[in-house]
Amino acid sequence: MHCENPIIRSDYPDPDVIRVDDTYYMVTTTMHMFPGVQLLRSFDLINWEHLCYVADIIADTPAQRLDAGKGIYGKGMWAATLRYHQGVFHILFVCNDTGKTYHYTASEITGPWSCHELDEFYHDASLLFDDDGRVYVAYGNREIHITELLPDLSGPRPGGLDRIALVDEGDVRLGYEGSHLYKLNGKYWLFFIHWPNTGHGRRTQACFCADTIDGEFRGRDIFDEDLGFHNMGIAQGGIVDTPDGDWYMVLFQDSGAVGRIPTLVPFEWKDGFPCPAEFPKTVETRSTRPQHQYKPLYSSDTLRALPLSECWQWNHQPHNDLWSVTPDGLRITTDRTVDTVEQAVNTLTQRAFLPVSEMDVTVDGTALNVGDYAGICALQGCYTLLALTRREDGYALVKQSRKSAGRDREEQREELICALDKPVVRLRLRLKVQDMTDCARLYWLDNDVWREAGDGHKLVYRLDHFMGVRFALCCWSGKKAGGSALFNDCEYRIS
Repeated sequence: MHCENPIIRSDYPDPDVIRVDDTYYMVTTTMHMFPGVQLLRSFDLINWEHLCYVADIIADTPAQRLDAGKGIYGKGMWAATLRYHQGVFHILFVCNDTGKTYHYTASEITGPWSCHELDEFYHDASLLFDDDGRVYVAYGNREIHITELLPDLSGPRPGGLDRIALVDEGDVRLGYEGSHLYKLNGKYWLFFIHWPNTGHGRRTQACFCADTIDGEFRGRDIFDEDLGFHNMGIAQGGIVDTPDGDWYMVLFQDSGAVGRIPTLVPFEWKDGFPCPAEFPKTVETRSTRPQHQYKPLYSSDTLRALPLSECWQWNHQPHNDLWSVTPDGLRITTDRTVDTVEQAVNTLTQRAFLPVSEMDVTVDGTALNVGDYAGICALQGCYTLLALTRREDGYALVKQSRKSAGRDREEQREELICALDKPVVRLRLRLKVQDMTDCARLYWLDNDVWREAGDGHKLVYRLDHFMGVRFALCCWSGKKAGGSALFNDCEYRIS
């Protein structure tokens, strides 16, 4: 199997990858999207498909539900560790809105998964099950800790190891974090993302090694590469071997508005230390199941029957009493008034893909109240959307946008596109996310002719959402709660 990097052209950040027999599994950050804690599967490390979500609900807080004016944009589930030990799969991650760590276990990778909470906050954690039955977690930023846990991972082991393994004292924008801890050939290995101000001034991948878990970790930056893409360094992720004994790092690269996308970096062991390839623009692997047909990580959906496509995720924990699916489509009903689409509950999303992706959907606003909106959105902090709205004098099509202005965000702007003589309209969102010239364009179908709504909208990756831009189907009320809209016949294309 041969391909060019990146291996997935979409937002799958903080990858941790393991191999169990002939199958590779990846866990990735899902933050404020639900269901959360997504697992992918591969048989060649290049092609990946959705396997399952681990959690429908994580903490069930008002903020995770978008209740009481709260939210968890830029927060939620971060940087999980995935391990398989003695017939049990383990996933450990933090939610930085709750300040807790969550440990999930299952005997089968597809679940059912059980969860218990830890009061401790293990930032960017990595688990290690040692040969002597002890279990450790490595975590932290700039100051990297290793703590011994109880055998059931319910908390720190009293009297167990609790040490600072490494302190980054260099001139850096980002100190060592994104820990990945392994025991290989009797030695202990720590891999990190790193961002020194020296050299190229971009993210790098670092590696350190110690003879014992309480010994001195020695190492260095081992990979400093951007594949010619705007000095965006490639780093943070796990290592994995193949049944043939080849080794790879699965790391991510910031790629503009599309988000943080996985790359595959082959490496060899030279003089007992990992030595990655210098320019992994192309990679080659061997499939353990060459005949396997992979399902795409995006999907069209009629929205007229359950279950919905597994590629959909809700923006924040959904309110299940406010949405339903019938042969007419997906109906979203409001129970509150909000000021912007960011506070609209039950917004349904899919990831965007490089370089161009498009989604069409039909919106039926017959049951909207005056002041309601329903449409399609390029969801990010600096969003843009095209929505059917109901006014006192009838229906209209409007465009709403929030543009980037440096560190500050401009207020929402609304532009009247046209009046409509009926409450049903076909909408299109086109996302071009290529070489940092990232743009969203919105269209509506007018008598079999696609017409563009206003100018293109600049897409900007920002830490307020900390997520790549998404297609989003949304409905919300600005004046009176209780209205609803139907969505159906969604078509998704990439090119």
